[in-house]
Amino acid sequence: MNNTTDTLRQLYAVVQDRKQNPSENSYTCYLFSKGLDKILKKLGEECSETIIAAKNGDQPETVGEISDLIYHLLVMMVNEGIPLEAVTDELDRRSQKIGNLKVFHQTDHNS
Repeated sequence: MNNTTDTLRQLYAVVQDRKQNPSENSYTCYLFSKGLDKILKKLGEECSETIIAAKNGDQPETVGEISDLIYHLLVMMVNEGIPLEAVTDELDRRSQKIGNLKVFHQTDHNS
């Protein structure tokens, strides 16, 4: 079993390489050639499909859709110049917070 971080780094590197070295038969290159609107459209579609699969209780389908969602998210990140480390650093920073739960107002408890 691969280390999750290594898997994400490897996939991110492949996506970066596709952007820098376009190939005719690459779906990733196709997305880059169509631009941000197409990438975001696909990202939205995969998000919706993930939600539907989870709502239907189909775990194998949900795993597949999550994988598609992560892939398209990485394509968007590369397209926008967002390094993977920026996200992992932010997640690390957030995980260090104490009391990270939302505090409900008294009125929230009564409704």
